[in-house]
Amino acid sequence: MPVPASRVRVRYADTDQMGVTYHANYLVWFEVGRTDWLRHHGWTYRDMEQDGIQLPVIEAFCRYLVPARYDDELEVHTRATLLTPVRVRFDYELRVSASGTLSATGYTVHAALGASGRPCRLPDRVRLVMQPPREGALMGTLPKARSGDPGTPQALRQETVALTGTQVEARSRTTTAAGS
Repeated sequence: MPVPASRVRVRYADTDQMGVTYHANYLVWFEVGRTDWLRHHGWTYRDMEQDGIQLPVIEAFCRYLVPARYDDELEVHTRATLLTPVRVRFDYELRVSASGTLSATGYTVHAALGASGRPCRLPDRVRLVMQPPREGALMGTLPKARSGDPGTPQALRQETVALTGTQVEARSRTTTAAGS
């Protein structure tokens, strides 16, 4: 069952002098989408804490495509993927409601911690509503920007992050529109 998009409005306090949203606010809107996703599936942060579970962010990424501006209404589309029994990834798309323009995409990765601060399994009822990882997908890799997306830069920098235990291996390559 699809989760309804969360809606936020860009406040004056969210913008700079030019009326453009300050970059850190996108992460706040990701949190709105994440908490609404959890609530939609019957598990709030309050419930989580009462169950003795914390879900800290261990990785965050945002790709800014088209700036959100003062008084824009934004839709936050959120999808959750279970990476392991103790790790979950939330993917986000922020769209300007009036035009459907894709403003930003991103993700956050979270580790489930018990009351002792050590990793613990997410409850079955939460794990069951999350999508399993796509076959062949690498954790920490966003899909390439589509050429039709507004704000697609001429050169894309792709970060591929493979997580194995506590090691993080990052490889970067630059691909230009002129060739690869």
